[in-house]
Amino acid sequence: MNQSFWHEYFSIPNLMGYFRIALVVVYMMLFYDSLDGGEYWPVICVIVLSGITDFFDGKIARRFNMVTEWGKMLDPIADKITIGAIILSLTFKYKIVIAMVVLYVIKEGFMGIAGLYSIKKGHKIEGAMWYGKVCTFGTYVILIALLLLPNMPDMAVNILVIVNMAIMVFTFANYILYYGKIFKENSTESEVLS
Repeated sequence: MNQSFWHEYFSIPNLMGYFRIALVVVYMMLFYDSLDGGEYWPVICVIVLSGITDFFDGKIARRFNMVTEWGKMLDPIADKITIGAIILSLTFKYKIVIAMVVLYVIKEGFMGIAGLYSIKKGHKIEGAMWYGKVCTFGTYVILIALLLLPNMPDMAVNILVIVNMAIMVFTFANYILYYGKIFKENSTESEVLS
């Protein structure tokens, strides 16, 4: 394996991405342990560590010219796995979060399939759109609030979850429009070439 392979897949930012994915397993184990009476503070520590790693992997990649095509995919994948794990774990405490899980799976499933189709058609990988970043940030804030305040009143939990789902729907609609435009451009180019 040559040096470019190691740079593409095993740069420091990418190793941090793999680390974040591994932290998801640790988080789930600690969260379930906390439901059985285990300490709750390690759950929060793992999420904070994941957030710090997420913040620094992008900074390091840009600062030291370690941005890779694989890294552009790995970072959002690590985000989505982390968010998905937190949402899933919270369904054990709050039934309303089940609706958020369903919406999250539909949204991310669509984006995954549309993204792969787009790559297959030769479209270059771009970073997350602004509305995707807003959704990720908003979801993190709301989920962290639910984790940090485990005794929050049901009404407050319901409001936060509904607000987050509204942000998800807004983001999902914008990504449908975004990919629709890409697919339309691809089909127009195919018609011109044929």
